[in-house]
Amino acid sequence: MDVSHSRLLVAAPLRVEVWALRPGLDGCGVMRTGMGSARSQRAARRILEAPAKRVAVAGLCGALTPDLAPGDVVVASSLLGGDECFPTLESGSLRESLAHVGIEARVGPLLSVDHVVRGAERSQLADSGALVVDMESAWLAAGAGGRPLAVLRVVLDAPGREIVRPGVLRDLGIALRRLRSAAPALAAWAAPLQTDRSAALH
Repeated sequence: MDVSHSRLLVAAPLRVEVWALRPGLDGCGVMRTGMGSARSQRAARRILEAPAKRVAVAGLCGALTPDLAPGDVVVASSLLGGDECFPTLESGSLRESLAHVGIEARVGPLLSVDHVVRGAERSQLADSGALVVDMESAWLAAGAGGRPLAVLRVVLDAPGREIVRPGVLRDLGIALRRLRSAAPALAAWAAPLQTDRSAALH
């Protein structure tokens, strides 16, 4: 866990997500928070105490709609689930930073639940309006404490491409490479001035 930097703290639930993100987050802090709601709630208290000026959550997710596939990048416009609702996130500027590194991101609601979503439950949860689902973001977001917050997730599993299936390792590689390529955009999003953001992307 490295939270010594004051510009940006990125919370990533899994070790493999931290591994993918860290090379592109020069000058930023990264915290591995653990999977699931309970670990995320505990991590949120640590995030709240961290000196960072901005907070981001980044990692993998599941798609709820069939127009998303492994490797697609989603920036959350709002978070559903958990004890609080975060209706407005820093989605526009992060999407712009992603575009500068050649990544076209979808923007839309993200739903956090306390279990792995499979099969027909995807379409049921899609009725909430969410594009993707994870098990942490809504709880981790509480750690922002009023600071600018962004959530970036990369699709790993999707309708017809479940988390337990042949080929999942190939899709995991695709998703992690995309997460790694998106990391510099997170660092640029946290730059205090637009000129600094541009410099961070080059």
